[in-house]
Amino acid sequence: MATHLQILLIRAALALYVASTACAFTYLFSKDEKWSRWMLWLMGAGLLLHLGSFGARIDAFWQIPENRYYMPINSFFGALSYLSLAVALVFFVVEREHRLGILGAFVLPWTVVGAGAAVLWADPKVEGLVPALQSYWMSVHPVVLMTAYAAFANAFGVGVALLIQEHQIKSRKPSELCYRLPSIEELDTLNYRIIVAAFPMLTVGIIMGGIWAYNAWGRFWGWDPKETWALITALIYAGYLHMRFLKGLRGRKAIYVSMVGFASVVFTFLGVNFLSQLHGYLSGGG
Repeated sequence: MATHLQILLIRAALALYVASTACAFTYLFSKDEKWSRWMLWLMGAGLLLHLGSFGARIDAFWQIPENRYYMPINSFFGALSYLSLAVALVFFVVEREHRLGILGAFVLPWTVVGAGAAVLWADPKVEGLVPALQSYWMSVHPVVLMTAYAAFANAFGVGVALLIQEHQIKSRKPSELCYRLPSIEELDTLNYRIIVAAFPMLTVGIIMGGIWAYNAWGRFWGWDPKETWALITALIYAGYLHMRFLKGLRGRKAIYVSMVGFASVVFTFLGVNFLSQLHGYLSGGG
């Protein structure tokens, strides 16, 4: 079962995300502030439609008795929809606090990729949960983890901006972009602040997954590929924070470490689905 409303709304949201991203790239190479305003307005409208789509999915999901009061993110469509929504929401929060509209070009493409994959690739069908997923943790564990993933996507975008800015500064003939991007120090601090906020969510999400596994299968940890790579991701970001706190790592080298962490995030969310029958959205097990 799938509702026509959720599909219609997420397609409309995707169209607005694409338009917002186009405005972000236009603003990247233009001094005209109207493009930044259009980016935010279009993204905000896309967020509202996307929230409506996810709400319609929840309603359809709850029509099935065994799904009542759980979150509809057990399928690849549901996970992609929530993840792209969370990326946009995190960026909206960051943008509201820091007013760095120029960063939209580095972050919003992830929302387009996530929502686009949901619309073009994933099956929106809603089905009943298997007994192992009929748990309170179904509504908490994956939501917390994917919110952390969305924050790391934002940090990755900030990191790309930092690397471009550093290249511009070292160039003999920096372009106009050099004077419009935030300073390396500002970008480095913002990248760090996002990761500091996301890392506890990642850690708590992994622990919640262990509790869920214990309740469902009688063991806290089973070294499933998804579990293993989630742990690797956490260790990479823990290493980043350790080097930042104790070694004073800053700038390009710190960004490289955080980007390795985000590569692990992407592999944890997508790649291991082909390896894991237990967590596999793509292997048919999720």
